[in-house]
Amino acid sequence: MKTKVVIAMSGGVDSSVAAHLLVEQGYEVIGLFMRLGIDKLDTITRAKVCCSLEDANDARSVADQLGIQFHVLNFKEAFDRIIDAFCTEYLNGRTPNPCIVCNQELKFGKLLDFARMLNADFIATGHYARVEKLQDRYLLKKGVDARKDQSYVLFSLNQDQLSKTLFPLGTVTKESVRQIAKDLNLKTKDKPESQDICFVLDNNYHTILYERFGDSITPGFLKDTHGNILGKHPGAPFFTIGQRKGLGIALGSPRYVVDINPQENTVVIGTDEELMEDELIASTLNWISFDTLQSPLEVQAKIRYSHVPSPAVVYPYESDKVRVVFKDPQRAITPGQAVVFYDNDTVVGGGWIERKGNSSPRKDGGIL
Repeated sequence: MKTKVVIAMSGGVDSSVAAHLLVEQGYEVIGLFMRLGIDKLDTITRAKVCCSLEDANDARSVADQLGIQFHVLNFKEAFDRIIDAFCTEYLNGRTPNPCIVCNQELKFGKLLDFARMLNADFIATGHYARVEKLQDRYLLKKGVDARKDQSYVLFSLNQDQLSKTLFPLGTVTKESVRQIAKDLNLKTKDKPESQDICFVLDNNYHTILYERFGDSITPGFLKDTHGNILGKHPGAPFFTIGQRKGLGIALGSPRYVVDINPQENTVVIGTDEELMEDELIASTLNWISFDTLQSPLEVQAKIRYSHVPSPAVVYPYESDKVRVVFKDPQRAITPGQAVVFYDNDTVVGGGWIERKGNSSPRKDGGIL
């Protein structure tokens, strides 16, 4: 009897080729498309956002070509909660990464539940990452294609999920994936990359904030780091740490958002130098290489998806947090983003950035 694998098929080229590779390796493959309730046209790219009806049809076409079973399940309700959480994070002065939450809740949550219902042995996705077993531990490693590596967005996977997951693209490059798709003449062979956040149209999250929480967004003040008022803003949730464009003020030299205080509804503006920090506090941790952090650990820490990992030491902090001290100051450490810890190509673990700096939060939500 063949080993059974349920693969998440998004209708893109990566998951299409991943499904083909699994078939080629002798697995019994079952495709699953997740309907998330998104079917709008991006007015800038003129392309459908991911998980649309068109994507479902593309995924089904590929499944038919590969000769595998194909199912469509509706996860709109669960995905709607992810969108609401995304908006709420902005209302709380944080900059969220919903893709990590979606991976945890849907692609490695609901997908795994569905696989177990079918008595499948594994789940699979088109992520560029690898899973390796070392003794009794499952390790998450970077994909061999450094430009496409997606291990950062997978840091929250637990041992049970990793033990049941296959990443067929972990050892191949994006160029080879495109070539395989063309050789097979898959319908998705020339399909463009999906955008970063699938439910944010026009690359502008302000629209969805207005749609869902417009009544909670009010104008406030822009201040400098000394508390002086520089001007007004239309709503603190429309800003993120490190932002330069759209501040609505001119001060003669570049200025950036260096802090957001949702309690006071203020956005703090400062210089590039004031964006630099060498410490952060992270919570809601997930360790992969071991169960818990017992003592200080040297790592390479990555503070956003596009960030180059930087040397740091991770210290246990309070009962369920860590203090991360970087060797060199980092630009625009942003609460709400994930910090992921690496030992070369292995993901040691990670957590969510609670605040920058090493001090306690003020009563008004800022940093002392």
